[in-house]
Amino acid sequence: MPQSLDCLLFLGIGFGSSSVPLAEVAAEPEVPKEREEATDIGTFFRKCGIEPPVEEKRKRWRSKRKKGNEGQVGGDGGGGGVLLQDPLEVLGRDLMMKIFSNVDARSVALSLVVSRSWHGVACSDSLWSLKCEELWVGKAHVPRFSLARGISKLAAYSLSVMDGKRNRITRDDLCDHVWEFHFTKTAPVYWRNLDPYWKGTGPLMRRYFHPDGSLTADTGDRVWGGHECCYSIVTSFVGNGKIREHYVRVNRWPQMTIRRKEDWSWEMSNSIYCYSSIPDAHKEGGTGPLLFLV
Repeated sequence: MPQSLDCLLFLGIGFGSSSVPLAEVAAEPEVPKEREEATDIGTFFRKCGIEPPVEEKRKRWRSKRKKGNEGQVGGDGGGGGVLLQDPLEVLGRDLMMKIFSNVDARSVALSLVVSRSWHGVACSDSLWSLKCEELWVGKAHVPRFSLARGISKLAAYSLSVMDGKRNRITRDDLCDHVWEFHFTKTAPVYWRNLDPYWKGTGPLMRRYFHPDGSLTADTGDRVWGGHECCYSIVTSFVGNGKIREHYVRVNRWPQMTIRRKEDWSWEMSNSIYCYSSIPDAHKEGGTGPLLFLV
């Protein structure tokens, strides 16, 4: 994927209804707490006595327009002019890479559009590999397409954030994960008395979805009973591709509403029972659909 497309992908440009504003992408908690002290690149540059790149361009343009001198801007009233220099030229590529590795992903993304030289540093795969690792910490699932061969790490980060906001479940999502099953509080008492979730007698019951549309349980499951079981995913649309209704149904039981949690795990439930996907971020090759869905 071309680096220029990576930049647009991260900024949420050119994806139509599937685009995500940069502000929303930046809201993801991708930076560990120990790095929160230096998450704003503008503050970092000011502490080093260097003008941040965006402000630098703005001041340089104003100075050129008013004084015809591109190299300087007026001082702060004390007679001291400030010589504007590109931080990349002053600090060098290696030091800028270290700075970028310690600031938030939003600041690095903004640096992509400063200049060609800044883009060359800010789109580095080694840099975004680190950002991806930070993003995936604490997540239940890692999307399969973000680990596909040939995709840049910048694109992998962007697509991961977008997929984390996806509420449309697929057959791949159902079949790739193992699911914990328990009855809800409103279920009949007889069933709840058989449920380890309510009795605290052992591990929770598990369910397994299969590509052929069948659903199975562990051997010896007291609730399962060995009966045949199948599932279906129902999605209906209205104009402009907007989803009107989306749910999963097991046999003829009530349909289950679908919810995506903050850790990117899934929950499907109705008034009788609930399914929760078990975290498997360590799974080789990732999970979920290979192609990105809205």
